[in-house]
Amino acid sequence: MNELVSTLNGLVWSPALIYLCLGVGLYFSLRGRFLQVRHFKEMIRLMFTGKTDEHGITSFQALTMTLAGRVGTGNIAGVATAITFGGPGAVFWMWMVAFLGASSAFVESTLGQVYKEKLNGEYRGGPAFYIERGLGLKWYAWLFAIVTVFACGLLLPGVQANSIASSVNTAFGIDPNVTAAVLAVLIGLIIFGGVKRIAHFTQVVVPFMALGYILVALVIILLNIEKLPEVVMLIVKSAFGLEAGFGAIVGMAIQWGVKRGVYSNEAGQGTGPHASSAAAVSHPAKQGLVQGFSVYVDTLFVCSATAFMLLITGQYNVQAPDGSAMFTGIAGVAAGPGYVQTAMENMMPGFGNAFVAIALFFFAFTTILAYYYIAETNIAYINRKVKRPILTLLLKFGIIAATVYGTVHTATFAWDLGDLGVGLMAWLNIIAILLMHKVAYKCLKDYEQQLDEGKDPVFHPEKLGITNADYWGGSTSEDNLTAEKAEAQQQPQR
Repeated sequence: MNELVSTLNGLVWSPALIYLCLGVGLYFSLRGRFLQVRHFKEMIRLMFTGKTDEHGITSFQALTMTLAGRVGTGNIAGVATAITFGGPGAVFWMWMVAFLGASSAFVESTLGQVYKEKLNGEYRGGPAFYIERGLGLKWYAWLFAIVTVFACGLLLPGVQANSIASSVNTAFGIDPNVTAAVLAVLIGLIIFGGVKRIAHFTQVVVPFMALGYILVALVIILLNIEKLPEVVMLIVKSAFGLEAGFGAIVGMAIQWGVKRGVYSNEAGQGTGPHASSAAAVSHPAKQGLVQGFSVYVDTLFVCSATAFMLLITGQYNVQAPDGSAMFTGIAGVAAGPGYVQTAMENMMPGFGNAFVAIALFFFAFTTILAYYYIAETNIAYINRKVKRPILTLLLKFGIIAATVYGTVHTATFAWDLGDLGVGLMAWLNIIAILLMHKVAYKCLKDYEQQLDEGKDPVFHPEKLGITNADYWGGSTSEDNLTAEKAEAQQQPQR
């Protein structure tokens, strides 16, 4: 089984997907005139405006639900793995994926809002919905939905759970079986409470955990501030093969940087639109811009915090493709959260191990919750036709079982399964948004025009020639009018 999964990963994560991720991100950035820079202030403003209603959640709650999925074990264990197999230069390519990926995140999340639906009293949307409505390809939409249910419901939770088990065992000596039981109970308590409970939990936990982790990383960087310029140069030079020690693995730096970057920030992967579609906003571009900012938080802030901690303290290893050691700074520790725990423990004895374990627990736990919501949304899509409510119940027990399985089994197999799930979703979604991106940029142009006119932008798809956006339904849609009214009451004077 391990060999089969590894072979499939080699096919899915071929150079074609690497170039596709970077190329599409660059094209969207040029197409939107680098909206991720032009609208940076607007992204921040929109995070804290808007209002929930009985069917949806706020922009900020949608952001934190998305960040719950983006900020996970990839920000700690994934960064360490990227440096191990791609060298310090992998960090630069993670940054590039984030910068370019912000535009991809805008496109996919805007499309999610345009083609969302109201199912069983809740807003639902995502790639399956916009593929069916925007492209008219039901078979392709079903394929994405089925792949996503398996990826997020069964393959990806094990990666997060395995990292939790590894870190708490290192820090506190807790047996993985005990960790598995605790995770199963906690996940069950939250996912049986529905999307509102997940949203309320993540809006409290996600900002707290991310800020806490970044602040501690900053302390370590400040304690070694004299090494910072050297580390930055090491990252940049290694990314282009200009560093003598790592010049031979520049290709691996790009591959691992992009792979771990996509895994961590998920831009273009198709996960972000699920939570962003649940937001009650008056214009799709609003949530698209908010979701673009989430990529920055994940990679440029949290992943960079991990990378600088490892590189500035020298607590990392680099391994050549043939398995030989190119750099050894932390002998006897496998690539993963153990690197970060060791680095922080060396700098802050008696505190570092425990802090990373606790941070990783919250990072990974909230990611599992986000995976559940994504898988449940695709079950909701499938149930529009098959009408089998038991599928949602099976998903709940399935994700708990996958979490328990991942907690007590080997990390390598868990990561391989996770990579396979991410890669398949990325292929399917990137092709879809590449075919549909014109709709997202119509929304952006309309949004910018209304802003220039001093209006609070409101979306009317028929005016833009956008069809099948049935939720919005033009100016006569009751739900759209409710969202407009709620937003208008909340908006500050411009």
